[in-house]
Amino acid sequence: MSELEDRLKNDLTTAIKARDKVRTSTLRMVLAAISTEKAAGSTHRDLTDEEIIKLLTREAKKRREAAQAFEQGGRTDQAESERAESEILSEYLPKQLTDDELAELVTAAIGETGASGPKAMGQVMKVVNPRVAGRAEGSRVAAEVKKQLNT
Repeated sequence: MSELEDRLKNDLTTAIKARDKVRTSTLRMVLAAISTEKAAGSTHRDLTDEEIIKLLTREAKKRREAAQAFEQGGRTDQAESERAESEILSEYLPKQLTDDELAELVTAAIGETGASGPKAMGQVMKVVNPRVAGRAEGSRVAAEVKKQLNT
């Protein structure tokens, strides 16, 4: 069992004892998603911390998108609930890159690859994505690469 999964289970126990309903339900949902991911495929396997971080990132993104949809639909109570879950999930994710840090990484990658013009976007993304690794959403990275290649 990975260190992060252990932490999630211990935090679930703590949340249950503290009767924190939101944290308890969020952590149960995440642990269920981890179990599902472990059982997916032909054999049962353990997940690494990196795989769990990817799963947590995906779940946090779902929560943010759902909160936005509920907000647009006029269901602010449900949007707040989704935001609360997203905040809990973000506690387990690596610190997100600032816009300046992301811009620096993209600039360095463009310099390394010698890329120019929008057609080289894939080439730059291949270099940037491993360096970003869960610290920025793919859409943010793609937008920054596109912006720098178009100027």
